[in-house]
Amino acid sequence: MSKQDATRQRVLELIEAREIGDSIPSERRLSTDFGVSRLTIRAALDDLVREGLLVRRHGSGTFVGEPKIAQQLTLTSFSDDMRRRGMVPGARAVELKTIHAGPALGRALHVSPDARVLRIRRVRLADDEPMALETLHVPAAVVPGLKRTQLEDSSFYELLASRYGVVVASGVQTIEPTVTNEEESELLHVPLHSPAFLFERTSRADTGEIVEFVRSLYRGDRYRLIAELSHDVAQTTRRRTHINIG
Repeated sequence: MSKQDATRQRVLELIEAREIGDSIPSERRLSTDFGVSRLTIRAALDDLVREGLLVRRHGSGTFVGEPKIAQQLTLTSFSDDMRRRGMVPGARAVELKTIHAGPALGRALHVSPDARVLRIRRVRLADDEPMALETLHVPAAVVPGLKRTQLEDSSFYELLASRYGVVVASGVQTIEPTVTNEEESELLHVPLHSPAFLFERTSRADTGEIVEFVRSLYRGDRYRLIAELSHDVAQTTRRRTHINIG
């Protein structure tokens, strides 16, 4: 084990012995206690800060962070995802407004630019802590009579299925890193320009109809993304066979 790996392991043991929000000793103190250079200490701490296990606060020190939530890149509702993790999901509706689709939304939802679309903005909560800010766009014809109170502390996908008979079956999603603006920072309870993940998804019902275009902003300090990868052996074999024949 390298000196940096050994140092990282010792810092991890310090973290495990503390509560979330507790401070850890300074770099100078850790350097003396562990018998390694401050450069080695700083490199180990930098790794743990990037992983979200530690949080640096300017002028205050370094503190034990909250563990990040591993977000699988699959089509699932926020509520289902949080329940599987033993957390209580929630939602706070910020906006429910009817607008005209316009050119961009019209293309995304496959509706006329003049079509009426509901714009729904909600702060998604886990154990009452803000985790994400989502902005949903749904053709008004899909959710007639939808009220703001129905969007509080409920899964939108469950609401679609139970009230409107619409079952979301597939979707196309893009992800990019970004930072929060002033309004987003206030709603998510994070500092201005905090790192975040921006998800954009177009979802289809089991009938093939596009029923949703959503932009979700997830806190970068509480999430890490996981993608399960596989190798298509059959396809590779076919390719190899083709090459051998050629």
